[in-house]
Amino acid sequence: MRMRRFRQADWDEPLIFELGWEGRAGFSVPAVEPEVRDEVGEVEELIPINILREEPPRLPEVSEVEVLRHYIHLSQMNYGVNSSGIYPLGSCTMKYNPVINEVLASNPALTEIHPDQDEATIQGILELLYRLKIWLQELTGMEDGSLEPAAGAQGEFLGNLIMRAYHADRGELERRREVIIPDSAHGTNPASAAMAGFKVVEVPSGEDGCVDLEALKSVVGEGTAGLMLTNPNTLGIFESRISEIAEIVHRAGGLMYYDGANLNALMGRCRPGDMGFDIVHLNLHKTFSTPHGGGGPGSGPVLVKAFLSDYLPVPVVVYRDGLYRLSYDRPKTVGKVHGYYGNISPILKAYAYILSMGGEGLREASEIAVLNSNYLAQRLKDVRGLSLPYAPGVPRKHEFVLSASKMAEETGVRALHIAKRLLDYGIHAPTIYFPLIVPEALMIEPTETEPLEALDRLVEAFEEISSLAYSKPEEVQSSPRNTTVGRLDDVKASHPRTMCLSYRMLRKTR
Repeated sequence: MRMRRFRQADWDEPLIFELGWEGRAGFSVPAVEPEVRDEVGEVEELIPINILREEPPRLPEVSEVEVLRHYIHLSQMNYGVNSSGIYPLGSCTMKYNPVINEVLASNPALTEIHPDQDEATIQGILELLYRLKIWLQELTGMEDGSLEPAAGAQGEFLGNLIMRAYHADRGELERRREVIIPDSAHGTNPASAAMAGFKVVEVPSGEDGCVDLEALKSVVGEGTAGLMLTNPNTLGIFESRISEIAEIVHRAGGLMYYDGANLNALMGRCRPGDMGFDIVHLNLHKTFSTPHGGGGPGSGPVLVKAFLSDYLPVPVVVYRDGLYRLSYDRPKTVGKVHGYYGNISPILKAYAYILSMGGEGLREASEIAVLNSNYLAQRLKDVRGLSLPYAPGVPRKHEFVLSASKMAEETGVRALHIAKRLLDYGIHAPTIYFPLIVPEALMIEPTETEPLEALDRLVEAFEEISSLAYSKPEEVQSSPRNTTVGRLDDVKASHPRTMCLSYRMLRKTR
């Protein structure tokens, strides 16, 4: 598209837009009298003087069809699991979200409810919230919970606040200031613990990729508030000694916190509560198939054992005397973490997903996710230049982490280059350089919604990239070439001086 400059007499500098012609418009505003008279004949301003524009907005002048084509084209340039293909971001569980869930959650009978309505007029939505919480408790082995948190990270924060309130209630908070976190943990774990006022203590992984028990014993003590852990862990390996881990932490008086980001590997098979966890957060926008990405909306419910129930945020949906009610009777509550009752839209989609799948369906979904993951892991670990670090003979769960360190040493082609080259195949790149304990990490989670053909296509792409890396590495290093936008300068793109966040910055960045 040609770049066109526009200048208006009272504008100091021209603005640059890709579309538009001076004088062209895509709308027609009806004429309005500048003033009206009230009932007694006095002049009444339609628009307060202090908010009137002194000049027209600096926007491109385009017709309606040009605007429509522009935004439809942008949407077609996006990569989506429902429009493009596999989305193998490790630990993000970017699986297909059934359209029926969207249809059900967009029912006007649900979307037009106002959160300030009287309880008697919203019995339907309160029942859905109540039933979903019961289902999530059953799936996790917990005994109470809250649907308020708007994301997994906020769920983590709430879990830490509950941990803090529990120790404060027992008069032990002054000495229990440490939260133990494995070196393979999700980055939000230490951030959430620190935000809640705890000191983060890192515990290393052993050669098997699991928590080093001896190292754990050496850091657990009277100062321990709790341990944050996901199982399977970020390497996709199940912490087989989880019962021993829980016993070590509980014996010291600490609490066990379960990061539910990886529950997609276990749902219907085993429960965090049965492993010894006291607090669980879930990502409804991952495991329970509600869309996420682009900042939300998400949902991160927190479930707890009964002895922590008093600390949950309010209100809590309860069922009494034949009615569903919003209860604020939690004297020890940590307070609210979200306006009203949570992000209702993803909550409703998760409800529809669980209802349509049933217990057997949820179990089968996790089994297929694990099957797909192990199929890919076994195919990709033998690709030249790649390896499967940490207990390569141990089956993975829903995800796995490859290392491209050998390829980087032998050809100069790094994990970043592989990820960029995958874009030329029309395949979304996996998570890279995480977890930090794996050099040149490629973290892959295929999910249960991808067919065998999609997995084979991903393997073929990796094999071709490897072959090219060892024959013409510069071609891989200069990728992508077939995308709408060419290779970006990653440093420049994220630098505050050159980052372009709005059209107003165009003239500053050219």
